[in-house]
Amino acid sequence: MNEPDIKIGILSGKEIRFDLYGDFLISASSKKLSGQFIASLEDEKIKIFQNEKEVLSSNEIVFAPDDIETESFLLRDVVIGKNFHWERKENQRFRGTLKFIKEKNLISAVNIIPIEEYLVSVISSEMSANSSLELLKAHAIVSRSWLLAQLEKQQKNKNEKNVSEVKTETEIMRWYDREDHVNYDLCADDHCQRYQGVSKIINDNALNAIETTRGLVLQYDNQICDTRYSKCCGGMTESFESVWENIRHHYLSPVIDYKFELDGVDYDLTDNKLAEQWIKSNPNAYCNTTDQRILSQILVDFDRPTDNFFRWKLEYNQEELSKIIKEKSGIDFGQIIDIIPILRGYSGRIIKLKIVGQKKELIIGKELEIRKTLSLSHLYSSAFYVEKKNIVNGIPKNFTLHGAGWGHGVGLCQIGAAVMGEKGYGFDEILVHYFKGAVIQKIYS
Repeated sequence: MNEPDIKIGILSGKEIRFDLYGDFLISASSKKLSGQFIASLEDEKIKIFQNEKEVLSSNEIVFAPDDIETESFLLRDVVIGKNFHWERKENQRFRGTLKFIKEKNLISAVNIIPIEEYLVSVISSEMSANSSLELLKAHAIVSRSWLLAQLEKQQKNKNEKNVSEVKTETEIMRWYDREDHVNYDLCADDHCQRYQGVSKIINDNALNAIETTRGLVLQYDNQICDTRYSKCCGGMTESFESVWENIRHHYLSPVIDYKFELDGVDYDLTDNKLAEQWIKSNPNAYCNTTDQRILSQILVDFDRPTDNFFRWKLEYNQEELSKIIKEKSGIDFGQIIDIIPILRGYSGRIIKLKIVGQKKELIIGKELEIRKTLSLSHLYSSAFYVEKKNIVNGIPKNFTLHGAGWGHGVGLCQIGAAVMGEKGYGFDEILVHYFKGAVIQKIYS
């Protein structure tokens, strides 16, 4: 297998402003361009303007650099953290080829780049490039494995319809993966993997991590593992099928995020009572840390305002919660009477949640749908229990959500892995801890 190129969708809009640094060859011509430009969709054509003068017009336009190492392009007002609490716009610089395509009456900017070049940016965007070398190497292998597994899955299922919703009169189960990208391999935001080109500081550690793990992936039964990761598991990782489609992956089974099981702890967190006890507790876990030096490796600039994620709480009054649920679900439940966990995963994350209102009752899931429905952005996780307060005539006036962890909790726990790296664990030890039964294999040089 040779190193593949990948296509990343960066942003979409009616108009995209961009700069070319160096000489970029235009598709289907010998013409080269550099400088500041605007791409606009007019009369069903993508048109490129420089100094208000039209210089190109086509259904699809590709700008290829003469030298990928020295030349780059800048995209302005790229949205990062879409629909999360840190959502913002940034100007971002990229290497590789820039391609403009039409998508649903918008222009999309797509970056085409070799996978190893892409991974240098991913591990520098997902975490600080000043992280421990072992953490960066572990994450490089996880990110590479995830991407190649997605490309294999896409090729295998290209003629099949992806089902990500099961809906009945009493229940709506939705899960969110990356199947909606049909014109490129993946997007640049947290929905896939956080990728911000060369905008982030990329130091020798990040480059070394990619170079020393080049072509290395995790495999199970001779198949590339569909590796997943999240910020903080909360002390126990979750299983794949609890979050996405109902497929069992042994290497994505639940893992206690510590070197041994704790005495006196019942780990059956699928039980509501035991899950509540777990969330109330403060157990030893790799990801249970307040060490700012370690956290700074994972919580990059726009994540840093977030704290208290290993254990957290969120308070709503009746008006706030009923309004948010109506706005996010599109359903008028009336005043909220109760929020009841129906099914929990192995980490205590709620997979099915029953919302009981004056006007309607409905079971929703899976975990991200729950997180989206109960928050203006996203709850940190769906591992929570609900405390109802000030109940008048059966209607609570206040709700407190007590929770654990940040993210879906499947696979690598980034903060836990950062702590393991600081404790002297090698990248291979980190990987076999989170991905049981997986082996590291080199598939290209």
